[in-house]
Amino acid sequence: MKMGGIIFGLVVVVVALSMNVAASEVHHVVGGDHGWDPNSDILSWSSGKVFRVGDKIWFAYSVAQGLIAELKSREEYESCNMSNPIMMYTEGLHTIPLEKEGIRYFVSSNSENCKNGLKLHVEVQPKDSPSRALPNTQNVVAAEPTSPSGSAHYGHSHSVILSILLCVIVVIAY
Repeated sequence: MKMGGIIFGLVVVVVALSMNVAASEVHHVVGGDHGWDPNSDILSWSSGKVFRVGDKIWFAYSVAQGLIAELKSREEYESCNMSNPIMMYTEGLHTIPLEKEGIRYFVSSNSENCKNGLKLHVEVQPKDSPSRALPNTQNVVAAEPTSPSGSAHYGHSHSVILSILLCVIVVIAY
């Protein structure tokens, strides 16, 4: 029975840790309901948003209006210089994980759209930064976006239900 108690304790710790990880991941759909579109005000959309390591940004766009280029520098970003992109996103829907701290630059490959403001710079902050403590009121509880919307924040309810279910299974098994 002592071994069962140890296993149960380990399961509880793992579940508690996984709840914190899942609860902190935010999916940002760039441009909100309008997506990545020349008529979207990307600057206003991104204003006040906090992007963290572990979050994901989603680009939903019409390939006919241009692709998305990821650029290396602020200079390339400001001048819409796409001559040497890091990456070109070409399929109309992309999920980009924010895996490390730093600034990333995204622009429309259509130079006119880029010059008219269809571009985004993302400053990725550490995962555990204190400004995440106050949730963004635009966050919506969802597993992942099914259509363009603001930001989807994984809620605790799914993790809590899974945690309880896992604990019940472990208790029954021992």
